[in-house]
Amino acid sequence: MPEEELLDRCCEWAEERSLELIVVFDGTAPGRVVGERKREERCIVVGTGRRETADDWLIRAANLYAREGRSYWLVTSDSALRSAAGAGAEKTIGGGSFLRELR
Repeated sequence: MPEEELLDRCCEWAEERSLELIVVFDGTAPGRVVGERKREERCIVVGTGRRETADDWLIRAANLYAREGRSYWLVTSDSALRSAAGAGAEKTIGGGSFLRELR
């Protein structure tokens, strides 16, 4: 699925469910985003630039959420990322399963 279509579907999914969603890309996100940019009220797009990988960003965010007692879901098919960032997740979803839900 092209990145822009993926982002549009993710943002629609979040809006329909009244959830905040963060989509993280290694380097530059679609639309040449480095840093954060809001696409819609509940959807945040992050391009990590060169300072860290998307996995490192997600691990850092998951640790922060866990320390703050905030619930989160993690969407990834990467077993190492699940181990590093998924321990505090309310729900962990594989990338393929999430894509099927978006369609």
